[in-house]
Amino acid sequence: MGRTSENSADTKKTSDTKSAEGAEESETNGSDRERGSRPLRAVEVLRAAGAQLAELTGMTAESVSSFSRTEDGWQLVVEVLELARVPDTASLLASYEVEVDRDGELISYRRTRRYERGRADRPSS
Repeated sequence: MGRTSENSADTKKTSDTKSAEGAEESETNGSDRERGSRPLRAVEVLRAAGAQLAELTGMTAESVSSFSRTEDGWQLVVEVLELARVPDTASLLASYEVEVDRDGELISYRRTRRYERGRADRPSS
């Protein structure tokens, strides 16, 4: 009786290992297939750029206010929460200009603007 439960446990471990290996292979093949056969879609670039910027700066990427394709990849402007305040309209946001290569990897970024959430831009005179 004890032998049967050991065999079940061994079978489960083996199937779990195979499942994990299969998942790794499909992830690897999937990303290779995506990059090799077609260019990244805009939504994929936007998500990847926001996540990479958040990881590098330690701040939350809230939105993408503009993006365009360039010769070498993509150029985006990402709005980032720099300092949360109460009320939320007093929170400080910043605009970051971000460059991403064709594979979706962040190449560079720089802050171009810092502002309070509740303040509208003033028109240029």
